[in-house]
Amino acid sequence: MGIKHLHQLIQEHAPAAVKQGEIKNQFGRKVAIDASMSIYSFLIAVRSDGQQLMSDTGETTSHLMGLFYRTLRMVENGIKPLYVFDGAPPKLKSGELAKRFQRKSEAHAAAEEAKETGTAEDVEKFSRRTVRVTREHNEECQRLLKLMGIPYIVAPTEAEAQCAELARGGKVYAAASEDMDTLTFNTPILLRHLTFSEQRKEPILEIHLDKVLEGLGMERNQFIDLCILLGCDYLDPIKGIGPSTALKLIRDHKDLEGVVEHIKNDQKKLALPEDWPFADARLLFLQPDVRSSDDPECDFKWEAPDIEGLVKFLVEEKHFNEDRVRNGAAKLQKNMKSAQQSRLEGFFKPIEKTAEEKASLKRKADEKLSEKKKKQKEDAKAKKQAKAKPRTAA
Repeated sequence: MGIKHLHQLIQEHAPAAVKQGEIKNQFGRKVAIDASMSIYSFLIAVRSDGQQLMSDTGETTSHLMGLFYRTLRMVENGIKPLYVFDGAPPKLKSGELAKRFQRKSEAHAAAEEAKETGTAEDVEKFSRRTVRVTREHNEECQRLLKLMGIPYIVAPTEAEAQCAELARGGKVYAAASEDMDTLTFNTPILLRHLTFSEQRKEPILEIHLDKVLEGLGMERNQFIDLCILLGCDYLDPIKGIGPSTALKLIRDHKDLEGVVEHIKNDQKKLALPEDWPFADARLLFLQPDVRSSDDPECDFKWEAPDIEGLVKFLVEEKHFNEDRVRNGAAKLQKNMKSAQQSRLEGFFKPIEKTAEEKASLKRKADEKLSEKKKKQKEDAKAKKQAKAKPRTAA
């Protein structure tokens, strides 16, 4: 679920934190991708006539189709992706997971009813709500990544937290996820829409945490408290508190202890849920269970794809088109070789110029511009004179 309305607040109060760009702008960068979120989006989005893609034997293949072609697109654009899978969820998340399961069960029942009495739109709407990433989906995706030569890791708990740790430790440039709580887990940079299809024409959003904190006028601990108050996976939201109210409460009362005290003393409409262990939720964001970026398991290698292995898995077992799989694998092999070229920014840090150097550069640029304008005037004058000159008779 992530953090409710956080992106809206960032757009309103810290617009400078968000950069929009094309996928090619990420050339030469390593990116840690929230695999579980990506697989979920593939199961929802990669469809035919509103239904998930199926093999000839009736097995779902939307997740494999999405993972293969979206990963290929990233590699073709010079990105070195690595995927991070969810481990066991924290105990505090069990309530949220139970609610999700209940919602999916209700949606499944509604989908069955829609098949009997509803329109095609009703069937598709409820079918999408029943989507769940299974252990089998994860295992098949991990098998596919290994055959593609793309590294992956299984996080101790939350994939977003592990992605943030890898970005913070310098193993990757950024964490990529649609879940905004990746920022709450302290990733310096969050990429959104990276695994979207090219047809959606959505720009890649690059969100910088330092600029978010600057725009909101907060330290990280206050930002975490704001995210909890907005609504996160660990706690029920407080009824009646929207994004503007949440921001005002944190600014006025500094932290959740102050906000809770205010709500208890204020006899208005706001009321705390019966069980609201915000301190436990805060600790999960401050000290998530992650594998350190220095861990040997976080030394990732991108390798050549196993083309025949891909054909055996995707074509023979999952009934993909062989020509497309072989063409994709060939592109993968070619681009993985050229991906050894990295961005120069990875090797050289820009050195801040002195005021004197900046003034000198500006003077030279002004002189160059003045010279260019002078030449343009002279050329225009000569052209005008040439037109005005009377033609001589032959």
